[in-house]
Amino acid sequence: MTSFFKQPFATILQRVLIILLLLSLMLIGQQWSIDLYHAGLILLVISTLLQIAVGNIPPNADFRQSIKFIALILMIVAIVFIVGILLVPTLVRMARG
Repeated sequence: MTSFFKQPFATILQRVLIILLLLSLMLIGQQWSIDLYHAGLILLVISTLLQIAVGNIPPNADFRQSIKFIALILMIVAIVFIVGILLVPTLVRMARG
């Protein structure tokens, strides 16, 4: 069995994101503090967006390849969000007739 730090960067990052996703769900599910709930919600959004990119990286990618791929995917996600936001007024006008 290989050491944790001898594994490819993408594999380590994937495992860390899964842990962050689980932690965010636990923070959202707790009932003691609204601040922890908010922190869990923010962590869930951030880790979910990163998971979109990291989930598509080849598991054997090194640090440099991983960062390039993550940046590319996050730019695509940002463009999709921006286009969606810009289209909302047009779609609302079309729906109203």
